[in-house]
Amino acid sequence: MTIDLRRRHVYALVLDVEGTTTPIAFVEEVLLPYARTHLRAGLEARRDHPQMLVALAELAAEHAADRNDADPPPAWRAATMADSLASVAEYAEWLMERDRKSPGLKRLQGLIWELGYEAGELRGEVFDDVPDALVRCRSLGTEVAIYSSGSEMAQRRLFESIESGDLTPFVNAYFDTSVGAKTDASSYTKIAAAMRQAPKEMLFISDVTPELAAAKAAGMQVALSVRPGNRPQPDAGQFDTIASLKELV
Repeated sequence: MTIDLRRRHVYALVLDVEGTTTPIAFVEEVLLPYARTHLRAGLEARRDHPQMLVALAELAAEHAADRNDADPPPAWRAATMADSLASVAEYAEWLMERDRKSPGLKRLQGLIWELGYEAGELRGEVFDDVPDALVRCRSLGTEVAIYSSGSEMAQRRLFESIESGDLTPFVNAYFDTSVGAKTDASSYTKIAAAMRQAPKEMLFISDVTPELAAAKAAGMQVALSVRPGNRPQPDAGQFDTIASLKELV
């Protein structure tokens, strides 16, 4: 379908990454395996990075909360930095095996992907229609934000390393789960406040219907992204759908 941004009074577009701007296959077949393969080397290479210290603290807190689970994580050792890094690696692997949307893990993965981007081993990938859509939004005066479970840093690195050119000049803001879970309506309220926009004048696009339901509950307009490789969604018929950002006019 076609979504007329001006007619709908949309002044800010909020885009999910995986399944909306970027193929799921790129995340699942390139980024996630890279993070797993380079986990221990990346921990050592980034051990003194300020964001690594934040990730270590986040993961230690998450581990403490997980210890009472029926499926407890590996033991945590923190007597030395080497012990801490080994424990982080084991816990990160445990989280990845369970596909947990852990803020600490996402921050850690972002640090590892940054190494890959810097080394030229990774380049961001978006669907072919995305660059033109971002340029078109700029010409319309429509702000663009990215909201993903991946860290803000990981988002920036992806969009700046696209083969066709750096897309970050066309993105006004980046949000990750530090604002809250993507299925929590309050997260979208926070995003609207941060962008100084009325929720009703914002459009959130995602391939996940529970996220759309949360954004809608916060007052945003929403649309379901239906891309090749995206998974079928419950209650998909309740939402407008688009197969390409070319449908935003």
